[in-house]
Amino acid sequence: MATDLLLRERKSLIRERLKTEGRVLAADLAREFGVSEDTIRRDLREMAAAGLCERVYGGALPFAPDGGSLSERASLAPERKMALAQASVGFVRPGMTLFLDAGSANLAIARQIEPELSATIVTNTPLIASALMEKPRLDVILIGGTLDRAVGAAVGARAQRDAALLRPDLCILGTCGADAAAGLTAIHFEDAEFKRLIASRSRSVLAAVTTDKLGTAAPHAVIGVEGVSTLVLEADAPEAYVAAFTACGASVVIAREPGR
Repeated sequence: MATDLLLRERKSLIRERLKTEGRVLAADLAREFGVSEDTIRRDLREMAAAGLCERVYGGALPFAPDGGSLSERASLAPERKMALAQASVGFVRPGMTLFLDAGSANLAIARQIEPELSATIVTNTPLIASALMEKPRLDVILIGGTLDRAVGAAVGARAQRDAALLRPDLCILGTCGADAAAGLTAIHFEDAEFKRLIASRSRSVLAAVTTDKLGTAAPHAVIGVEGVSTLVLEADAPEAYVAAFTACGASVVIAREPGR
């Protein structure tokens, strides 16, 4: 019984560390709790299996937030995503071929694109294609296949075959989690596979990331931060994350505070 109590206490304290500090290291926790690193690694494995964290090399990160379907995510903090969109849309230039990946911040970017812009925009996301349809000078290409309802986009074999034929000038990638060490990550396996493919086909990659995703990780790796040209972050992004991303070689753009 005492052992079970100590285990519950350790896991509770680890969860608190994840909330307050983000990444936790097995070696540090072992020293703090006076147990072996193997014991802490077992604790972290069990917590990861329960969906309480995501294991990374040497420790763990908080699990990336899951806001539900794309429509549900789009309704959350729209003013914050609008600020991210306004900071991102300047990277969309006349004449380019742009890939807009699934994501609620990317849907906000689609809505912010100037109606008179002349460009080709490819997406695998019907909601994004619909937002672009009223902009008459855009050529809009919708990648097809079976829609993944959780992602809100086509990400399966047909979509991947279509994506393999593309060579976008810019890919605006959606992400579930973002961390300097873990990189950009995704909750769903096929979504991660599709994102890796389209990122590898693109000349440059941009990701607009809400603050709640910083220092978190989802189960499936997409791309390392070193492979991202530009990260657009919210005005309240902690300086430690900005510095870590910059050290990885990404250019970091800070959006204005919402409403300004």
